[in-house]
Parts: sequence; structure tokens; C-alpha cells
Amino acid sequence: MTAVEAGDRDGWLALFSADAIVEDPIGPSPFDPSGEGHRGADAIAAFYDAVIGPNAVSFEIAESWAAGNEVANVGTIRTTLDGGATVITRGVFTYRVNDAGQVVALRAYWELDRLEIA
Repeated sequence: MTAVEAGDRDGWLALFSADAIVEDPIGPSPFDPSGEGHRGADAIAAFYDAVIGPNAVSFEIAESWAAGNEVANVGTIRTTLDGGATVITRGVFTYRVNDAGQVVALRAYWELDRLEIA
């Protein structure tokens, strides 16, 4: 979250294992029409460049539940778009890491029709 909020593309990408997957959101969406997720360094970098990088992003985590090598964060992501509108995404965001501490799966549970625009 710190890397995303700072706009640190390289720092964020360095957190992932070579075979990691990002599903944000899980299933088909405008960001991932196939619903299969963004797998591997190139696909995750493309996701960052298209979705995260062009915008200012901040996180508000209300609850965090850790178990083993995974965590589920319940919270809100605020994405300020070019032009000033802010998209508010409420959901559950899970991360799984390998034994080396690299993210192997980032999965986001949120619904497109429940986004808020401020």
C-alpha cells in the first residue's frame, strides 16, 4: 500500500514473485475481460500502468485478519482520477506471500456496481 500511495511503480512490482497473480477485482471486469487475472511480471506491470499508475490512490483499512502466509484487509480504496473525480471502492483485499515474503496472489473482492463516485 505504501508503494502504491507513493506512486512507486518499481517498488510495488518488486514485491511480487515471478509467477504472481493479481485479480482486482476477482472475475471479469473492464480491467480483466477474461476474468483470469493478471499473471506474471509483464501482466502485473501492465495492470499497474493502466489502472494504478495514472491515478492518486489511498487506502483506509478498517480491519485486517492474518492467518499463515495470508492476510485479508477490509477497507476502502480511494482513487482520484485525472480531472478530480474520486472513485471509492469498498471491499476485502487479500494477499498471500511465499516463504521469501514475495506476494504470490493479490485478490480483491469488490463489485463494480457498488463503486461510489465523489
